[in-house]
Amino acid sequence: MNYSPETNQRLIAALTQQFDTFHSDLANRDVASKKMAIPYEKLPVKGIDFDRLNEYISENIQPNLSASNGGRYWGFVTGGANPVATFADWLVTTFNQNVSKGGDSIASFIEQQTLTWLCELFELPTSFKGIFTTGATAANLLAAFTARQYAGDQQGIDVAKNGLKDLDVSIFSATPHASMIKSLGMAGLGQNSWQKITCKINSEAMDVNDLAQALLNSKSKSNIVIASAATVTGTDYDDLVAVAQLCKKHNAWLHVDAAFGIFDRLLAGKQGKTRGIELADSITLDCHKWLNVPYDCGVFLTQHQRLLKDSCHVDAPYLASDNQDVAFLSLGIENSRRFRAFPVWATLMFYGKEGIKDQINRNVDQAKQLAEWIDESTDYILVKPCELNVVLFKPNQENLGLTSQECMDKLNKSGQVFLTPGSWQGEAIIRAALSNWATTDDDIKLVIKTLSELA
Repeated sequence: MNYSPETNQRLIAALTQQFDTFHSDLANRDVASKKMAIPYEKLPVKGIDFDRLNEYISENIQPNLSASNGGRYWGFVTGGANPVATFADWLVTTFNQNVSKGGDSIASFIEQQTLTWLCELFELPTSFKGIFTTGATAANLLAAFTARQYAGDQQGIDVAKNGLKDLDVSIFSATPHASMIKSLGMAGLGQNSWQKITCKINSEAMDVNDLAQALLNSKSKSNIVIASAATVTGTDYDDLVAVAQLCKKHNAWLHVDAAFGIFDRLLAGKQGKTRGIELADSITLDCHKWLNVPYDCGVFLTQHQRLLKDSCHVDAPYLASDNQDVAFLSLGIENSRRFRAFPVWATLMFYGKEGIKDQINRNVDQAKQLAEWIDESTDYILVKPCELNVVLFKPNQENLGLTSQECMDKLNKSGQVFLTPGSWQGEAIIRAALSNWATTDDDIKLVIKTLSELA
């Protein structure tokens, strides 16, 4: 199929039809698909006609996708794709820019501008520089690379060039996200290398006194601390001011995983739960969560761009450029990079800080509505007060005779909502995370009705 005015019209018409069908049906379709496979077919030898391809997608693929872009997909921490970001993402594919370095396109400038705007949005110092990534996992991997390089600098080792063999480092954390543990493994530091810091009572936040003792007792030449701005289950925040002071005292690297918790900064300002995040050496953000842009889109920020570059840069004649800015290919994992900053840029342009703040407030209020109903119910138990946008609950087994897993399975099979499990204080629970711009108060009422009917 060659591009031509006629071909373009066919593509646009098919895209419009697919978009209209999918989005017009979001409110009525099952939130989680009940069919997970399509009939097996061999790889086509000659290929099929475009109209047949579009028909096959309409009949076999689209009906079996989740309604994750709808208002009642409350699993994980999943944002929707807002309309402006969706439009911008179409343009990303249309423009097909490779944002590896500057010199041939305005795309690199747009990415730099968007990173600056994100720092303005969250009131972070301009000393933070960074890069758009495929998500929080890639951002946490860059954090592990950069912290590793920092430790190497302290010990006279260029880890990126010479490896980890002689590196002596200890890593401390209380409740690291699974993606951070995964990243430690991929960075060669080891998934089991981190040392557990005691949590506060009935919280996933670290006990700062225990961290102080751990750093004091550390025999390693270098130390890395991984803190959380909203843990994935309890949405608990570490005391970042106190943690940063300890890291400064012991010359330890401080990384803060703030994938969605940093959005509290829009509600409470710099003196809220994220107070002290501006003191971090590096931060992970996730735009395809609460900023509601399409997958995949994360951000890594650091106040030590040189160490990030030292971790990722490699010389090659074909990569040379006259551009004076540090090329993005020298700051991240990929050399070839999609223009994923553009939907974020468009979202910030269109909605502005106040529009994004309003959407965050709506989700927080909706989560509180759900939590209040659960707390008053005799059939369900609110496990922990709702402090942001995540509601932790379980069935009252005496009344319902269901375990948390059984209850969640029944709710998900209803098609009215999708929830994912969690663990709180060693007990299996159900976790509802509301981070979608499309969630309405009617969605809350419908899920409450579903909970009531199950009871």
